[in-house]
Amino acid sequence: MESPPSSPLSQPETLIPQAVPRVLGLDHGARRIGVAISDELGLTAQPLLTILHTNARNDLRSVGRLLRRYRCAGIVIGWPIHLSGDRSPRAIVAEKFADSLRGEFNLPVHLWDERMSTAEAHRHLDEIGRGLRDRKDVIDQIAAVLILQSWLDAQWQASRHSS
Repeated sequence: MESPPSSPLSQPETLIPQAVPRVLGLDHGARRIGVAISDELGLTAQPLLTILHTNARNDLRSVGRLLRRYRCAGIVIGWPIHLSGDRSPRAIVAEKFADSLRGEFNLPVHLWDERMSTAEAHRHLDEIGRGLRDRKDVIDQIAAVLILQSWLDAQWQASRHSS
């Protein structure tokens, strides 16, 4: 029996993008943690929420809930090194938080250069006319998106060059 012409069996084989494990992006600030999430294809980062710091244990619990909810396979955390490449005091805090995340969740945690991410986030908010009073609610999320998107783009570029 032959398939009708409109049947998927008669169509040329089409490649359907496969879902990849999602990645959580974090902008670990002094008072807040901006959170972003990759899409199901691992191509784009979207803002998710902002976690207000209370203590390290609660921060880990909040991140853990997100990792489970979105079934994340890894974490990218912004690494605020100086423009010279030297480690800043905030970079050392981010490294310690990354170590805590690795120990708690046994997932890959990638420190990613976030130089200028907050400044770039402010520029984006300027472009869309977001007022200064409204910024603190979203600035950390936007910074997390920029960090995660930069990491996703680098992974995509690396996979293109290795194939």
